[in-house]
Amino acid sequence: MASLSELLPTEAIRLDVPAADWREAVRVAGELLVANGTSTDVYTAEMIRNVEENGPYIVIAPGFAFAHARPSAAVRRTGMSWVRLAEPVEFGHEANDPVTLVVALAARDSGAHTAAMASLARLLGDPGTESALRDAPTPEALHLVLEQQDAGPARAGEGEEPRATGPAVQKILTVCGNGVGTSLFLKNTLEKVLDRWGWDRNITVEATDTISAKGKASEAAAILTSREIARTLGDVGVPVKVVEDFTSTSEVDRTLRDTYDV
Repeated sequence: MASLSELLPTEAIRLDVPAADWREAVRVAGELLVANGTSTDVYTAEMIRNVEENGPYIVIAPGFAFAHARPSAAVRRTGMSWVRLAEPVEFGHEANDPVTLVVALAARDSGAHTAAMASLARLLGDPGTESALRDAPTPEALHLVLEQQDAGPARAGEGEEPRATGPAVQKILTVCGNGVGTSLFLKNTLEKVLDRWGWDRNITVEATDTISAKGKASEAAAILTSREIARTLGDVGVPVKVVEDFTSTSEVDRTLRDTYDV
């Protein structure tokens, strides 16, 4: 399975890019995918349309947008691009605007990039690494940080965790518009918290899209998602919990405590 630094080559990184608005920011990220042979202009249009139709749920952490669309014929191979903006732009997100970083993903299928997503979630969830990326002077320097992240261990979280046996075996769904991008970020963060609690044997986590989530809701103890996707889902018969920062173990920890009243 490809690593983060393999899916995101130096040629797909641009720093201090001017963009008039969120559409232009996503378009620049898409152009890098096209230039690198990862996707076509059609996929770039699909990423923009995804936000137009589903809202700014791709802004999954303060200042960070993860642009993507469903796997399609417009994707030639799985790959990513990285755009650090010269000036922040508004996507319309209630909590995480304005955005200074847009990372784009083009995926051939729902499984080829899961390890890279876990690495990226760890990277952006660590203040020291996030600062190194923000201050990287060149694409080469930024790519070196990615390589170091691929080689390093996952970082443990903090706090006092409930170490009881946990609930009976249950499922939690993490949901986004397409089931291949932002939901995987949230899945990775949730699994880190469950592992820290010692509940990873009691709760399975499945990343999925809005349509599938409605059919699978009856199988789940709860759904974790963004505010925009929660509105789209409506009442599905199980608790739907909103998470603003998909990379924050502390916020997911609080959400899990609220879900299980611990």
